[in-house]
Formats: sequence, C-alpha cells, structure tokens
Amino acid sequence: MTEKTDRPGEEQPDVFDVEQLRRFVELMEEHDLSEINLKEGGRKIRLRRGNILPAASAPAPAPIPPAASPQPAPSDSAPAASSGDSENIAFIKSPMVGTFYSRPNPNAEPFVKVGDVVEPETTVCIIEAMKVFNEIPAELRGKIVAVLVKDEEPVEFGTPLFKVDTSAV
Repeated sequence: MTEKTDRPGEEQPDVFDVEQLRRFVELMEEHDLSEINLKEGGRKIRLRRGNILPAASAPAPAPIPPAASPQPAPSDSAPAASSGDSENIAFIKSPMVGTFYSRPNPNAEPFVKVGDVVEPETTVCIIEAMKVFNEIPAELRGKIVAVLVKDEEPVEFGTPLFKVDTSAV
C-alpha cells in the first residue's frame, strides 16, 4: 500500500503496511533499538522489543553505579538504606540509548517534576534516538520523588531516569 506525496509522480510506503512494519522490526534489531513509536494521521503504533517493565523492588538501584553522573548515586543510596522506604520505590528507566529531554521544547514546562503524581500512560520525558523523538510513558503509578538525569544528557538502555514512590497514590 502506498500513499501520495506532495511531489508529483512520487509515492511513499504506508508505515502501517505489514512489509513496512517488518522492515522497522529489522531496523530495530540492526540498531539495537527497544522501541519505535509511529504516528501517521490519526493512527498510532508502538513497536517494542524485549521486556521493558519498570523495576518495582529493592534491587533496582544496582544499575546506578555505572551511570556517568556522580550526583544521582548519593541521593539514591541514602533512601535505599531505610528498609521500609525502599519497598515502595520504583525507577522509570530508559528503554533505549539516546538523549534525555525533560520538556517537549525549550520554552515549555517539563513533562513532570518532583512531587507530580504519574499514571502509567503519563508521558514523563522524550528520548531522542537517531533523530526520532520518543515519548516515554511512566508505565507505573506513583509520585515523582527525584529526577535522576539532566536535560539533554545522554542516557543508556536501563539508565534510571526518575525515582517514584508507588505508595504515594
């Protein structure tokens, strides 16, 4: 299936065509991408590879030491020491490698800030990967207690982005 473009005699493939979707899956595997969000007109589709569930247990802080930024590690180690608090702490992690953006554009307010309550479908940030801006949903319910990365900071797959108190809802 193809659709017309603005240029005469030129057609582009429909991104929702099965063959085109297969090509996107191949590109995801080739470039080790975990997620692609596509929008065309009023239609949307999200392609995901692997298990992208947020951690909800105490072992979640383990990935923090490899993080490039030394500032988030101290703030995460203190709350983890109190055993009662760590049971309700979860992390929203990066589902891909890219650049973290806390707001939709430089003049806009951040998607979320400390103290905000998020739902699973709440967009918490954007991660740009290969010139594609991917809106990242919270995928859990809770209250943001810390933003662990700075705007425009590069992130790796699994990098903790937000610390969330799941008991605060």
